[in-house]
Amino acid sequence: MSHYKSNLRDIEFNLFELFNVQEYLGTGVFEEMDADTAREILSEVERVAREDLAASFVDSDRNPPVFDPATNTAPVPASFKKSYDTWMESGFWALGLPEEIGGTTAPPSLVWATGEMVLGAQAPIWMYCTGPSMGSVVFKNANGVERDIKIAQLMLEKQWGATMVLTEPDAGSDVGAGKTFATPNDDGTWNISGVKRFITSAESDLQENIMHLVLARPKGVEGVGGPGTKGLSLFLVPKYHFDVETGELTGERNGVYVTNVEHKMGLKVSNTCELTFGDAQVGGGEPARGWLLGEVHDGIRQMFDVIENARMMVGTKAIATLSTGYLNALEYAKERVQGADLTQSSDKTAPRVTITHHPDVRRSLMTQKSFAEAMRSLVLYTATWQDTVFRAKAAGERDEIAEAVNDLLLPIVKGYGSERSWVLLGTESLQTFGGSGFLQEYPIEQYVRDAKIDTLYEGTTAIQGQDFFFRKIVKDQGKALGHLAAEIKAFAESGAGNGRLKNERELLATALADAEAMVGLMINDLMSAQDEIKNIYKVGLNTTRLLMALGDVVCAWLLLRGAEVALDKLAGDAGSEQAFYEGKVAAAQWFAQLNLPRISAELTIAQGASLDVMDLSEDAF
Repeated sequence: MSHYKSNLRDIEFNLFELFNVQEYLGTGVFEEMDADTAREILSEVERVAREDLAASFVDSDRNPPVFDPATNTAPVPASFKKSYDTWMESGFWALGLPEEIGGTTAPPSLVWATGEMVLGAQAPIWMYCTGPSMGSVVFKNANGVERDIKIAQLMLEKQWGATMVLTEPDAGSDVGAGKTFATPNDDGTWNISGVKRFITSAESDLQENIMHLVLARPKGVEGVGGPGTKGLSLFLVPKYHFDVETGELTGERNGVYVTNVEHKMGLKVSNTCELTFGDAQVGGGEPARGWLLGEVHDGIRQMFDVIENARMMVGTKAIATLSTGYLNALEYAKERVQGADLTQSSDKTAPRVTITHHPDVRRSLMTQKSFAEAMRSLVLYTATWQDTVFRAKAAGERDEIAEAVNDLLLPIVKGYGSERSWVLLGTESLQTFGGSGFLQEYPIEQYVRDAKIDTLYEGTTAIQGQDFFFRKIVKDQGKALGHLAAEIKAFAESGAGNGRLKNERELLATALADAEAMVGLMINDLMSAQDEIKNIYKVGLNTTRLLMALGDVVCAWLLLRGAEVALDKLAGDAGSEQAFYEGKVAAAQWFAQLNLPRISAELTIAQGASLDVMDLSEDAF
């Protein structure tokens, strides 16, 4: 039986009842993708994810790839390869990729809805198959260069793998401190030299070739670009050399080799590699040759096309895992008989009941349900802004507010989503199972191990918090936040819910005001740092706090919007879906009542932030 439990009904609720994507499906750039087709795709992806992709979940964890230093390879287990091949044969990986290079036009909201199901069933499959999506990044940044357009086409046609190659052993998240260099050759290629670490999917036996997208610092050219990220360029470095016209491999091995595969606590089938470029002591000693993509010193801007997609992926993976974790916990709770009902606890002869009768278990289950559904709405809401950006570009226009709101929401999706999911999986989902949750007979312990990485890679939560405040609020001059806050405020002041949501809307209004006050406090601290530089530390002490607070506000708002839709359905004839809609209302009310009052306390904590901890000697720690 599959470990993976989807929530296709809630995905469809968000897409077609809350966000009404059917209003633009089947029209304009999405003319070939109408609502009926989208529903059919979702249904089939759900089946494939549950039946085929999830089949290798346990085996690929218990029997992960083993690195062979003699051959610099790390083949995946046969069960995983079967699941991966099934996904690639389905063709659904092409959704949302440019038609010019072999993709299928589809709205990002549909892409990420399918992504949730793949990532929940067997996340590394989505990670290993990112070659085609990185091909779209190559295509976008080709600047009309025929060679690069052809490479992008080959990445889709041949279903090659691909990697984003940023991190170095001594540079970590400080990408601008990288020491990997690129030296030009007379034939237009470049030799890459250096070592990169924590590179996902850099080695496997799943594809015939892997295209590494490598950030490196050019040498021997004019306009060095200076220190930091401004001096970086992006290079296309294949594992095997190939004929650019046909894509046929020449048989020559390029001088880029995996020299280590990390031993991890979770997500073990996803190879996390050390990559060595152009080392005479590694492999055959060949140089690692590649091509410059686009303009010199434009690498970090280009790489952000990959990074932003990756951050969306991480947030989607996180909430997908929480959702299936909750649904597994719910199933167990409905079957597990333990103790008497609390109202009869003193009666030793009272019948034993399933644990869903116990108040604290119900508290835990509703907490899991409300967060899982809130963050699903967060992901798909963010994706609908991406739909708007996509539609504008297709019309030859630019929707700057849609771009800005999407940028604002991405660190919430990634940072807030990963933190909340990881914590809830351990403290609530696993806890529902009692001691059984600690055993490998149930999938929760693997969910917990696999989910921890979500708070770490593609920028830790601390980095997401800093990006959220400094880049997405301050640099943007608060335009996107102001737009979003206005929508939330309008909902809070409306009559949504016909009185049923009055208390929750009041809580939302107060929480929004508190969160905005926190933003104002941090901006004041930032401005005061012009006179006293150490006040910048006060901002740094509160960036993650702000990220989480606004995540709670946005998620509460989205759930309450969903509750308004559900109440309208219940006012009519909900029929067999009565319980579903009642659950939507209950989850929204629970989430608002549980989380929104806490933001007042967070504001108080932020206001009391002092520099004492920064002035403390390291020895005191």
